[in-house]
Amino acid sequence: MHVYTLNDNTAPTAETEAGTSGVVAQDGRAQLESTGAQQEYSECCLHLQEIVRLREENGMLKEELSKKSLDENFLRDNDCKVKYYTGLPSFALLMGVLMEIHPSLPKTDRKLSHFQILLLTLMRLRLDLPLDHIAHIFDISRQTTSTLFSDTINVLYSHLSPLVHWPERRFIQASMPHQFVEMFGNRVTIIIDCFELFIEKPQNLRARAETYSNYKGRHTMKYLIGITPQGTISFISQGWGGRSSDKRITENSGFLQKLSPGDLVLADRGFDVKESVALVGATLKMPAFTRGRSQLDAKDVEETRKLAHVRIHVERVIGCMRSKYTFLNDTIRLGLVVPLEGEDMTLLDKIVAVTCALINMCPSVVMKPTF
Repeated sequence: MHVYTLNDNTAPTAETEAGTSGVVAQDGRAQLESTGAQQEYSECCLHLQEIVRLREENGMLKEELSKKSLDENFLRDNDCKVKYYTGLPSFALLMGVLMEIHPSLPKTDRKLSHFQILLLTLMRLRLDLPLDHIAHIFDISRQTTSTLFSDTINVLYSHLSPLVHWPERRFIQASMPHQFVEMFGNRVTIIIDCFELFIEKPQNLRARAETYSNYKGRHTMKYLIGITPQGTISFISQGWGGRSSDKRITENSGFLQKLSPGDLVLADRGFDVKESVALVGATLKMPAFTRGRSQLDAKDVEETRKLAHVRIHVERVIGCMRSKYTFLNDTIRLGLVVPLEGEDMTLLDKIVAVTCALINMCPSVVMKPTF
């Protein structure tokens, strides 16, 4: 036991003990405050790191969403996607079409942009997607999808149908393919053929009779198509019932009024319209008939061979149109083959004309690009 004396300087006083306790308390509080600040700082850093991570994740999700939202970014800088979904060869051309028709597209407060409305329409033509499927993809109702498709087809027809036009003879002759020049000189103006599209069986007996095609064994709508030697579609008729003959369509579709004296028309055997073509001063060439002979003579065989060699180009164009826009291969519902109110055309007529115009915007299947 320590005994303090009066002279012992180490003896604590009340003030000393109180001061020591105060210092210890202050040091403790400072230490606690310092620890709390460090903890708060650490938590703040963690929050900042989490914010940065969330922002990066949000950016990535937005990028992924933009790739799946079927807007401009979905196809931008990817011509392969453009070809698959629209049939057009490039994104620039697709945007060119949009710029042309943009003022006429239906004004809507729906969540679809004009680009998406055009894409919706071209996807239906290109991939023959059911309305229900397209409605699901774009998150709209089936009725809205049907209405937008019809309205956009009308707009496309109004703006693009002039692309299917009959060029002046001097323009055709200026770029006449060499094989045509060798066989027929520079007189060939057009190669014609007919193709048929399957439709539903009509309920009306007269319509049922007029649309039944003996050749196809089904109900069809029949179209006369003509291409230039360069492979450009220069004529497309309105639809006729599948029962109509090639001759009847050729003589009553407005085709003859397009011909000029001196024109040379190439056609298949079914187009027995030589006299009608001759009345406007043009000439029709088609494969020779045996006319009761057992076989053709050598001259007719050679002429038929030459004709078949170049006439096949129109079949290639028809095949390209069907393969590129597969909507034409399906069975067309009757609602599309009824004349539109106040018009003499059906929506199917406009669809066919639009697909012809779109084909003319793509590289020719006849002319090879030169570099």
